[in-house]
Order: sequence, then C-alpha cells, then structure tokens
Amino acid sequence: MTYAAGRHFLQIPGPTNVPDVVLRAMSAATIDHRGPEFQELASGLLRDIKPVFGTTNPVVIYPATGTGAWEAALTNTLSPGDTVLAFETGHFATLWQEMARGLGLHVDFVAGDWRHGADPEVVAEKLAADTERRIKAVCVVHNETSTGVTSRVPEIRAAIDATGHPALLLVDTISSLGSIDYRHDEWGVDVTVAGSQKGLMLPPGMSFNAISDKALDAAKTACLPKVFWDWGPMLAANARGFFPYTPNTNLMYGLREALRLLYEEGLENVFARHARHAAATRAAVRGWGLEVLCEDEREHSGALTAVLVPEGVDADKVRAIILDRFDMSLGAGLGKLAGKIFRIGHLGAFNDLTLAGTLAGVQMGLTLAGVPADPRGLQDALEHLQND
Repeated sequence: MTYAAGRHFLQIPGPTNVPDVVLRAMSAATIDHRGPEFQELASGLLRDIKPVFGTTNPVVIYPATGTGAWEAALTNTLSPGDTVLAFETGHFATLWQEMARGLGLHVDFVAGDWRHGADPEVVAEKLAADTERRIKAVCVVHNETSTGVTSRVPEIRAAIDATGHPALLLVDTISSLGSIDYRHDEWGVDVTVAGSQKGLMLPPGMSFNAISDKALDAAKTACLPKVFWDWGPMLAANARGFFPYTPNTNLMYGLREALRLLYEEGLENVFARHARHAAATRAAVRGWGLEVLCEDEREHSGALTAVLVPEGVDADKVRAIILDRFDMSLGAGLGKLAGKIFRIGHLGAFNDLTLAGTLAGVQMGLTLAGVPADPRGLQDALEHLQND
C-alpha cells in the first residue's frame, strides 16, 4: 500500500486496541507518586481491580509486562530445587516452564500437541503418584495465546483437591482476564498472573498477581531470590496506598478508565460478547473450508481463534498479503506453529462491525493468496451475529 486511508486493523491477540477514552485518560499530567492525590488513585485501583479477578484477596500491580508477573508468581512461592508440574499447551506455557528451570526449579513438563489444554486427568495421575509431595505447584496457562486453547481450570482444581495434594495452583490469565470468565477465589487458584495489554484494553507495561491466603503463607518460607518482585514490601506499601518503587502512574489513569468500561458493560456481558464473537469467527473459518486449531469443543478461546492453513501454504505470506492490501495485522504462528497458522484476535474493545470487517479482510486475503476459501464463510459469520 502506498497510502493507508482509514484506521489500521490491529487484530493480533494482544496488545489490543486501546479505547479512545483510555488513551485520553493516560494523557493527564503525571502526579507525585508520594502525594495524597496518588494515594487516592492507587487505593481505589487496588480495591477496584479485585472483581475482575474474582477475588477479595490482595492483587499486586507491577510496572512490568506479564513475563515479570510470571517470575513474581514463582519466586514468591517456591524455593530452589522445588518441583513444578507444567503442561505443554503452547508457546507461552513452554516459555513459563523455561523460566522456572532458569530459576533453579525442577519441572515435570507434560508433553502436548498444542491443540488441547492441560488435562485434569493427568493432573490427578501425577499428583496421586507424588506420594513424597515433591511437586510444590501446578502451573497452567488458562488461555494459551499462541493456540486459542483455553484450559479448564475448575476441573484442574477439582483434580488437585481429589488427590488431597497440597500443591499450589498458579494460573496465567494474561490473554483471558477481562475477556473469558475467570474466578480466582471460587476456583481455588493460589496465584493468578495477568497483564494489561489484552482484555484490560491498555498498552503493555502493567502486570498483576492475585494472591490467595495459601500463597501468602507459602511466601513466608519461599527462598528463591527476589527483590523487585517481592510481595512483602509491595503489600506493605499498598496498605498505605503507595508502592515501594516508582509505579506507572499514567497507565494507572488508563486502568481506572478501563475498569469503568468493563463494569459499566458488566463482566458477564463482556464474557458473553467475547464468546459470541469467537463462535462467529469459528463459523467463518469452517465456512471457508479451513480448520480451527483447537480440537476440543470445551476449550475454544473467547479471545482469539487460531486458523490452520492447508499443507503447502505459508501462513506468514497470507498475513503479509492481508497487511499490505488491507492494512490489517493478524497474529503469527509461534514456535513450532510458525508458518502453519495465523491468529485472529477478537478481544478487548471489539464489536460486531469490527469483527465483520476483520473477517472480510481475512476472506479477501485468503483468496488473493490462492488459498481456496468458500465465500460463504463470511456469510456464515454474519448470520451468526444477526441471529445470536
């Protein structure tokens, strides 16, 4: 394209489009992060963020990306040589277990095909066999951003409980929080990891740990090195409405506005909207004659859909054509899925017409790339939107 009129369609599964009201909120003048105005802002956010996680327990806010919150979850609850049980559900689950190994933890990494979530039956088998209680934590990615597969966290919690095993449950919700139903307290999660740049509709640079009482107890004896990530100083400062180091003040302005948007719509309505758009997207993919990567109907993501391209087709070339001709960015295949899939993000500040435009661009791009795509795919999606 020599000139891109109109707006760019950012349809990757994060960072997502930031609503104008959130952008405007972040443009406010920076304030003294040791003063009373900031104290009021921070105290309100630390209270108001809790319903998104489904918790009444503390939520820690870091000036960092989700990778930092991964590290915080591990270093605050575990000690060198501890074993964690993790599942190869995709690229980001793989990166999290690599981090655990790098921190000096042993990882029992259950191999997977990247088309299914963590298996609750395997959780039960592994924990039942662990009679010496070597496994100290189970690490699960709720919504795997690289695959569009959502693991069934309540069933995993039930599997842990059925064995009577004391392992902590650590869950990554970086691409699900604020988009897919999630309940930290009700599901018995011990540490929930999240980031700002997806369902919370903010730029990258803010991440979170929601912390159970059990995790707080574990932190008292955890010996992995930590300074920046240490919950202790953070929670002590938060109790007074402050932070132990410089926070990202202007992102906090944006978070306050983003939370207002989520609560005005109602979280149940937000989750239903995402599920509806995901179902319409899958209708389009199947109508085109293509295959959705996720194979289990119980595990389809409400935040994104990963699409398998036919054998011999380079998914990255399809993405490049769509970017060049229609100024739309789609997610690339990551890790061992590189070149085999593209990912359609449908999360955050997103509505029916945005989805219709997105799917129209994909359909035209597939045709231009020489990929047989039945045009009824777009029509199937539109009919789903009209009738649902």
